[in-house]
Amino acid sequence: MVAENILGQPKRYKGFSIDVLDALAKILGFKYEIYQVADSKYGSQLPNGSWNGMIGDLINKRADLAVSAITITPERENVVDFSKRYLDYSVGILLRKPEEKINIFSLFAPFDLAVWACIAAAIPVVGVLIFLLNRLQALRSSSSQNGPPGHLSNGVGSGTLHSAIWIVYGAFVQQGGDGVVGSVALRIVMGSWWLFTLIVCSSYTANLAAYLTVSRMDHAIR
Repeated sequence: MVAENILGQPKRYKGFSIDVLDALAKILGFKYEIYQVADSKYGSQLPNGSWNGMIGDLINKRADLAVSAITITPERENVVDFSKRYLDYSVGILLRKPEEKINIFSLFAPFDLAVWACIAAAIPVVGVLIFLLNRLQALRSSSSQNGPPGHLSNGVGSGTLHSAIWIVYGAFVQQGGDGVVGSVALRIVMGSWWLFTLIVCSSYTANLAAYLTVSRMDHAIR
């Protein structure tokens, strides 16, 4: 609400609050005269219980209504009636928009370094376990069939260690394998590994999508 004084004429007020007051006067059919309170205050309660400012003028019936961007507080609501608020003021802080930095290693961001290390260690460990179970199955099969030792008739891969690790890695990246799992122990190990890779891959996909779509706020204020 701004007051103007042009060529000695009385002050003329303008602004959003005055527009609201003019609309109310036109709809309800009343005339008004604006004046500023003597102490130029909104209104606060004094130690003796009285009020100053616009609230005090309303309580003492020196004014019929007050128009201003005044804050609605419980103390003020106990002594005067407020209309529904039509303006909301908020305080904000402006910061310079940070420069977007492209990180080529953002694909590793969904998991911590410890998680990647555990995954990298789990692949050869499971590969060695599958290799040992495959060899054990081969020995049992050769002893029962009197065949040459190490001959695999129904196992995973070709029976070598690097083939077993490759099969485990292929299952982790969801590319499948090239062998048939025969023994119950191999089925349990491979089934557990497939379930583990399903959970890890699903978690990685969800975290990567959230990481790439949700903008993370960088606290520029230190």
